[in-house]
Amino acid sequence: MRAMESFDIAVIGAGAAGMMCAAVAGQLGRRVVLIDHAPRLAEKIRISGGGRCNFTNLYAGPGNYLSANPHFCRSALARYTPRDFMALLKRHRVTWHEKHKGQLFCDQSSEAVIDVLKHECDAGNVAWRRPLAVEHVRHDATTGFALDTHAGPIHARAVVVATGGLSIPKIGATDFAYRLAKQFGHKLIDTRPALVPLTFAADDWAPFSALSGVSLEVQLATGSKKAGGEFIEDLLLTHRGLSGPGVLQISSYWQPGEPIHVNLLPDRDAPTALLEAKTGTKRQIANLLAEWVPTRL
Repeated sequence: MRAMESFDIAVIGAGAAGMMCAAVAGQLGRRVVLIDHAPRLAEKIRISGGGRCNFTNLYAGPGNYLSANPHFCRSALARYTPRDFMALLKRHRVTWHEKHKGQLFCDQSSEAVIDVLKHECDAGNVAWRRPLAVEHVRHDATTGFALDTHAGPIHARAVVVATGGLSIPKIGATDFAYRLAKQFGHKLIDTRPALVPLTFAADDWAPFSALSGVSLEVQLATGSKKAGGEFIEDLLLTHRGLSGPGVLQISSYWQPGEPIHVNLLPDRDAPTALLEAKTGTKRQIANLLAEWVPTRL
């Protein structure tokens, strides 16, 4: 067990947000400790983008975020833009490419982004404590906060909770942040999945399971014009349901009981085009459709 340690800032959670926060605070002269319970650093970054890390989008803006406090998104994105992070990667000689609609992926693996954030923390003399689980956080009259761990208490004037949500338990996600927020009197809203595929009961999806792997650009919409969402993005049919960027986006707007409208030909007046093809040419309708959608579909 270590002797009592004291810092200006304790950051709990060494993912993208936690490392970035710790690095900036450390480089501004604060004494920072970064604590994480996982044996491997930044596992969520590691698996992102199929191992290539889709680290930002050229067109990211406040309108892309759902929040009860939209002003936070505006101020946060104004203070640090996608191009600021691109400049950081460039300083570390990490290269990237645009894949689709502004999505930027590393030419190297996701490990390159993890290394950048780790080096930035080291440049700020951030103290690493991992794997180390924080068992309890309490107010301390002298130092501000005390974090109890099996290796001994860590004291800090300020605590940043950057442990993330419940999205992927198998890589270490827990409800720690929710429990801590509740402990300190914050109001919690009910959690629900977001940015997820849409799955169906096996019997309901059986007629479409043979289309697994088919992908095309579609228009998806749900909800009212005021409160709903509408996207033109790629849709992927899987053996369990619908996935792809468009479905992940619309899942954040969909409410149980609401329909999701899928337009398979968003850029065409299909009835008119098919009628013209039928009356004005000798082309078979199937051949015409094959120019617009995948043949299997």
